[in-house]
Amino acid sequence: MTEMAKGSVTHQRLIALLSQKVLTFRVVTHEAVGKCEAVSEIRGTALGQGAKALVCKVKGNGVNQHVLAILAADQQADLSQLASHIGGLRASLASPAEVDELTGCVFGAIPPFSFHPKLKLVADPLLFERFDETPSMQACWINPLF
Repeated sequence: MTEMAKGSVTHQRLIALLSQKVLTFRVVTHEAVGKCEAVSEIRGTALGQGAKALVCKVKGNGVNQHVLAILAADQQADLSQLASHIGGLRASLASPAEVDELTGCVFGAIPPFSFHPKLKLVADPLLFERFDETPSMQACWINPLF
């Protein structure tokens, strides 16, 4: 399956999930630019209003867990804090192959949703406190009050 086809499958699953939950959203179609700044410009939103999704590996203390860390696009990930939150000793970004396997997406086009049972989703609460609407990396507007 091509990269585009895999990403399309993930996108369709996300649309189906949001539709099934009867959430209000809109789809904005654009190139997969991969940079948070470029995506916020395309959407016409503040940088911090967007979410970045990072696939990470947390290890140590008997922990070996892949995590999808969701944070505001204008924030830097604190991998030490992530590791501590999960109960591990250290965290690192996953390899491109791991990202592909766990999300079906390429770097820069990962939605803030996990459809893989081995990928634990962790979201920074600050993301939902700053704005009324939060657009995801897949260009779907999500009301965080669900």
